[in-house]
Amino acid sequence: MTEHVTITTDAGEMPAHLWLPPTGHGPGIVVLQEIFGVSDYVQRRAAQLAEQGYVVVAPEIFWRLGVTSPVAGDDALQQGMGLVQRLDWDAAVGDAAATVQWLRDRDEVTAGVGVLGFCFGGGLGFAVAAHLESGDADDTAPLDALVSYYGSALPGLHEDLTVTAPSLHHFGLADSFIDTDTVRRIEASLTRQPATVVETYAGADHAFDNDDMPWHDPASSTLAWSTTVQFLRERLPVA
Repeated sequence: MTEHVTITTDAGEMPAHLWLPPTGHGPGIVVLQEIFGVSDYVQRRAAQLAEQGYVVVAPEIFWRLGVTSPVAGDDALQQGMGLVQRLDWDAAVGDAAATVQWLRDRDEVTAGVGVLGFCFGGGLGFAVAAHLESGDADDTAPLDALVSYYGSALPGLHEDLTVTAPSLHHFGLADSFIDTDTVRRIEASLTRQPATVVETYAGADHAFDNDDMPWHDPASSTLAWSTTVQFLRERLPVA
């Protein structure tokens, strides 16, 4: 069951979706949306994390643009790209960081908090992790874990930002938006940090985990999700 909640930001109340685990408590995970918004696919993944024992929240990051539901239709990709181009990136990082703090403050969260992001959300998650480690975030601890699926902003971030928190990054090697040479440069940069792991998938395109999209690669998706679950169990163990 999904509960609709709001998270206080410097610009008002941001809508979000909350899932509780069967026990009602556990470590926390902020799920950051893909370019299409908090889509049915993103909500399914969030529900699966809750079933694993996590308290999960997915904020509507496009809310400042007046968009609080997924974009759809034949031009969904164009709509999503248009929204990202209009988005205030620093405000989005702040909103996601506020979500991390909101989750840490919940009584149901009895351990650490991590972030898992897909596509747009994967790059945003990396930026949030760096922000929380920079000392610029007031009263918010660094992340306990980060998982990023084909973070679309990482080509422009990995040389300028540093994340020392335990992190796992997934990339397909047939990504239509991030070529293999770029993936390898990102891998070399990120893995300078000893707690960082980069997993790559031969033949997998961008958004290979999204089973609602033509780019879905079932074998890569299954393997990446299994690796994600194991990584989270190690870094955010469920009692």
